[in-house]
Amino acid sequence: MGRYVGPKVRLSRRVGVPIADIPKHTAKELNLPGMHGFRGRRSTEYGVRLIEKQKLRYHYGMREKQFRKYMAMAKRSKHNTASVMMSILESRLDNVLRRLGVARTIWAARQIVSHGHVLVDGRKTDIPSYLVKPGQVITFKEGIGALLRENMEVGAGHNVPGWLEWNPAQLTAKTLTVPAPEEVPFEVNMNLIIEFYR
Repeated sequence: MGRYVGPKVRLSRRVGVPIADIPKHTAKELNLPGMHGFRGRRSTEYGVRLIEKQKLRYHYGMREKQFRKYMAMAKRSKHNTASVMMSILESRLDNVLRRLGVARTIWAARQIVSHGHVLVDGRKTDIPSYLVKPGQVITFKEGIGALLRENMEVGAGHNVPGWLEWNPAQLTAKTLTVPAPEEVPFEVNMNLIIEFYR
């Protein structure tokens, strides 16, 4: 499966908001990519919805096919489509590591998972898109502890959301509940994204 390996700040500039909470993305003016940007750009109704969808997709580091699959799952649910979609995205294993603060970006979190450093309920889990369920315990292999603590020092002051229980001394975490949309530290208009897929 292909994946985006180009410059990440370009993605932030493309959608006009920082998709990663690191200085490289937040310290710059996020004007359009290219030397001069694209002058005279007009936003159509389709364009506004597309940018909103891309913003969310880039934030979670996903390909379009997987994003569509999650949207289909959320639409089939009996609950609110927007809430279910955000809960699914937040429950991804790579995103859980980012919310814990052991990885500074979604791409770093994906690498930690895919290299086999993460255990879910004691079993090695190397699939970044694995959906963590309430009650599951996340631990790490011994060799990765120093790197995780270094990442936590760099991101000191990081707030762990209430749906996660985190023990930084033992490097263990537990999922308490299903993540609620209001706990997502990223602003996005889910109604526009749902309209995009109609």
